[in-house]
Amino acid sequence: MKEVNETKSLVSKLEVVSKVRAIKPAELLPSAQSNLDSVRAKFHPISDETIPYRNLRSVESKKRSLHRIIRKLDVKNSIRYQRTPEDTYCNVYSYDYCYFAKVYLPTVWWTDDSIEKLQSGQDVKAIFNKTVEPIYSSAIHDWFQVWGESFGWKRMNSLTEIQRRVTEEGGVGMICAKRKTVGLSGHIVPIVPETEKKKAFRENGEVLYPLQSQAGKLNYNYFARKRRDWWNHIRYSSFVLYYHE
Repeated sequence: MKEVNETKSLVSKLEVVSKVRAIKPAELLPSAQSNLDSVRAKFHPISDETIPYRNLRSVESKKRSLHRIIRKLDVKNSIRYQRTPEDTYCNVYSYDYCYFAKVYLPTVWWTDDSIEKLQSGQDVKAIFNKTVEPIYSSAIHDWFQVWGESFGWKRMNSLTEIQRRVTEEGGVGMICAKRKTVGLSGHIVPIVPETEKKKAFRENGEVLYPLQSQAGKLNYNYFARKRRDWWNHIRYSSFVLYYHE
């Protein structure tokens, strides 16, 4: 999705990351209008009881349920994630994947004023375009570095290691790239567990292209080699890898 209203506060907060105090997630309520067959209410959680949540009982149940989530969301075909002439929806799909995986990733984030109130102990309700605003992929890149740790995200430095942990532990991995040009879209993509048939691409045992699932200009339920190392494209200034158990 385009970075039309890129969150200005995140960049400045990178300079004071050590002073960050944990605050509650910014979450809108589920909406009946938010579903896989609609383009409406994309910033609200999906209201669909047929979509499974990640089963946390065991590693195997985590992995099986993550693949069920991917199949049910069906990013390749669901209307919710199809590109338009103006936008793509990598952030919406990544948010939905995390939401049903029981991991917090923002699709809206608090305004500066709301953050100040929350950190001073005041209660603030999430109200769209008043106390919270949409957050897009380039801003999520910065959000991870400022706020990610307080929401359970761990930064990773190796594609091989993050793929190993996602596959062996049934966790959630993310690649998020920031666009060089302010106001243009970055990209965010889940790294997903490997199966007997679906694998990351390796050379000499090292992961070059992890197993991923994405919305974007092209939507894939699963891919590894098809987009190669997209995060190193000249359009991006940097990328980050984050993992959540």
